[in-house]
Amino acid sequence: MTEKLFHVGIKALIQDKSDKILLLKVDGNRYNKHTEHWDIPGGRIQYGGTVEETLAREIEEETGIKRIGNVEFFASVISNHEFEIETGQTVGLVLMIHKVRVPEKSKVRLSDEHSGHEWVHKKEAGKRLANKYPPEFTDLL
Repeated sequence: MTEKLFHVGIKALIQDKSDKILLLKVDGNRYNKHTEHWDIPGGRIQYGGTVEETLAREIEEETGIKRIGNVEFFASVISNHEFEIETGQTVGLVLMIHKVRVPEKSKVRLSDEHSGHEWVHKKEAGKRLANKYPPEFTDLL
């Protein structure tokens, strides 16, 4: 039996003062295997990188927000999504989710990876994220 390979994704659960969560709408045209869906900011850790560096880089790339703070581990899950790497092999995705604070009134400027964003209540965030994230995460919201 062949072992399944996984990549590690570092994700940011960003909440505002009213406990709404920042969601990003992933542009389905950029990814051939997954349709448009909601996600939270983040990406894969680079060789030699730390969790904090990854979160800072990905949050700035995807939202334009340059300052983060209070990074706190929240959960780790295996994503419902898989993807194909350069070798043609399909790999899974382990997501390490961290609560992250950003300055109040931060302006979101999306990258071309996303077609929209919205601040939503936790229950609604759980519903929207269910495409990519298993109940072990969405039920925690």
